Amino acid sequence: MSKTIIHWFRQDLRLQDNPALYAAVQQGKVLPVYILDDESAGIYQMGAASRCWLHHSLKALNASLANKLQIYSGHAEAILLELVKTYSANAVHWNRCYEPWRIQRDSHIKHSLSAQGIAVHSFNGSLLWEPWDVLKPDGTPYRMFTPFYRKGCLNTRFPRTPLAQPETIDFVVNENTGQSIESLMLLPKIPWDQPLMATWQSGEQGARQTLQQFLDSGLNDYKVGRNFPAQHFVSRLSPYLHFGELSPYQAWHALEFRQQDDNSEHFRSELGWREFSYNLLYHHPDLAEKNLQSKFDAFPWQENTTHLIAWQQGQTGIPIVDAGMRELWQTGYMHNRVRMIVGSFLVKNLLQPWQAGERWFWDSLVDADLANNSASWQWVAGCGADAAPYFRIFNPVLQGQKFDAQGQYTRQYVPELIKLPDKYLFNPWEAPDRILQAAGILLGRDYPAPIVELKQSRLRALAAFKSLGNMHDNSRAKLF
Repeated sequence: MSKTIIHWFRQDLRLQDNPALYAAVQQGKVLPVYILDDESAGIYQMGAASRCWLHHSLKALNASLANKLQIYSGHAEAILLELVKTYSANAVHWNRCYEPWRIQRDSHIKHSLSAQGIAVHSFNGSLLWEPWDVLKPDGTPYRMFTPFYRKGCLNTRFPRTPLAQPETIDFVVNENTGQSIESLMLLPKIPWDQPLMATWQSGEQGARQTLQQFLDSGLNDYKVGRNFPAQHFVSRLSPYLHFGELSPYQAWHALEFRQQDDNSEHFRSELGWREFSYNLLYHHPDLAEKNLQSKFDAFPWQENTTHLIAWQQGQTGIPIVDAGMRELWQTGYMHNRVRMIVGSFLVKNLLQPWQAGERWFWDSLVDADLANNSASWQWVAGCGADAAPYFRIFNPVLQGQKFDAQGQYTRQYVPELIKLPDKYLFNPWEAPDRILQAAGILLGRDYPAPIVELKQSRLRALAAFKSLGNMHDNSRAKLF
């Protein structure tokens, strides 16, 4: 008699290289299920941009499953227990997730199902290396990326070969007892998501096409080119990796038949940074809230709602910062170099706590990922693991001039400055009146005057850091 296996889709919205689904197909009839469990997620339920992405991703997954995907919302444990009873299921399969709230919930679900004699099998479909496998010789987690990455690559099992998509899936014959995807109400009532999602193709097919496009036209100059936001050398794979429309194994092994050089190695190291972030979150469950370096607990942040809103809306008067924040709002994404610039500006020039940036990114990014988002904000704030020192302060003018020299990126997202000469594009407050007039700009009317003066705000940031008693060498506190 064939077994009935519930496959619980989570952050693995794909058919290829899906270990839990692959095993389920080998063992019996499959009931594919997705549960939106906002109740268990609490404050970490998906932000608005991520929910838009999920809506379209579920649509794509359901189509690839011949419309057999059963959708539910509510408390996952109660729903799974009811499904086991309704369909006389023998086992439940899932791929592991590593957010603290998911670990706690999943452990409880596994105990409840096992107590009823239901087999529970979890698999690794999201990480190259399990967090408990890459540890220092003394058994403690790494705080530095390089030795972590070296240990992962050299001293643990090499990332496995991706699994093939099941040739056929024997679905449980049933009348769908779930909800419609529309009933999850993932899309906003005011359709601000339409231009945002027009820049993406969510779903497994979109992931494959994006990976192929990157391999064909982005990888060849990835290491250097990824620093220039107007160029197309970044992979843009982060949302696909987060939602599991692409596995890290697929991304890693896709490079096997490409030239092995600094570009391919650098891309793999970026996958390694993703692993490092998850390792940090696993071993530090409060990563999204608490400084990894406790000395920052006494940091004299100066919370300012007006400054925070100006930053969120891309109205700071600092063009490269505003361009990045507007890209985020319009596309649900921000170029990696610009993420560092806007992050540095928030926590250093504006002295706003990094948690405020983390929460805004959480709501606005289609690739919002608790591990990556938290670790990255702690990195830029100087309080995380292997972090950029707090006294290393990005100069947004120099950053713009260096990485967007022709202003293509900045003018795209800050069209008010489109006629301003390159010389003053990143510092319009220094432009002579005649230059501003020729460009049709009156600061404070057509484009904001800077909300802070960069030099003074830099000195204020250094003084704040020095107050912690950790500033040993002021000469190193340079803008770059």
